[in-house]
Amino acid sequence: MTERHELDMNRMPEHIAIIMDGNGRWATRQGMERSQGHFHGYRTLHNTVIQAAELGVGALSAYTFSSENWSRPDNEVTGLMDLVVMALRAEIEVMMEEGVRIIRSGRREGLPQEVLGEFDYASEQTQGNDRITLNICLNYGGRNEIVDAARQAAQMAFDGKIAPKEIDENLLSSLMYHPELPDPDLLIRTAGEMRVSNFLLWEIAYSEIYVTQTLWPDFSEDELVRAIAAYQSRTRKYGAVVDEQ
Repeated sequence: MTERHELDMNRMPEHIAIIMDGNGRWATRQGMERSQGHFHGYRTLHNTVIQAAELGVGALSAYTFSSENWSRPDNEVTGLMDLVVMALRAEIEVMMEEGVRIIRSGRREGLPQEVLGEFDYASEQTQGNDRITLNICLNYGGRNEIVDAARQAAQMAFDGKIAPKEIDENLLSSLMYHPELPDPDLLIRTAGEMRVSNFLLWEIAYSEIYVTQTLWPDFSEDELVRAIAAYQSRTRKYGAVVDEQ
C-alpha cells in the first residue's frame, strides 16, 4: 500500500474529477434508506476535499447530481436537494477556514431557488479562497455543457463578433462552464462501473482514469492516495509517441 509520504509531491494532479458512485448500494448493504447513503457520501466528499487540499491538489470536481438524475423517485430527488442546502450551510465556515473556493457547474434551469441561493452565497463568500477549488457538478451533463458552449459560439457568429471559421477548440474551451479550471489530470470513479456517465466529456479527453470497486461512502484517504499513485505511475502521451525507457 502506498503511503501519503511516498507520493511524488512534484507530480501531483492539479485537478481531480470524481464520479461518486455507490451511495445507494452502500445504504442497501447497511440496511439503511438510500438517503442515508447520500448523507454518508456527503461526509466522504468533505473528507476528500480536505485530504486533496493537504496533498496540494488545486481543484476537485465532484459529480453530485446529473441532468439525468431527475428521473429518480421524487422523494429521493427532494432529499438530495435538501441535503445540498444543508451541506452548503453546514460547510461554509469550514470551507473558509480550509481555504476552499466553492463553484458550481451545470444548468441553473430546474434547480430549486433555495439551492441556487445557497450556491450563490457560498460562491460569493469563498471566491477569495485559493487553496483548492471545489467544483460541485449539480444538474450537470457533459453533452449539455458542450451544447451550451456551441450555442454561445453560434450566437457570437450570428452577431458578427466572430466568423464561423474562428470557431475552434480554443474558443469552445473558453465557453465551457468554468474555463479557468485546468482539464482534469485524473478521473476517479467509485463502485466499479466502467463508464464516464456524461461527466466532463470535453474536459476529460486526456484524463487518466482510475476505477475502484470501493463504494463512495467507503472511499478513504488510502484510496485517494492509491489513485494518485496510479496516476503518477503512468506516462501521459496526449496522442504522441513517448520513450518510456
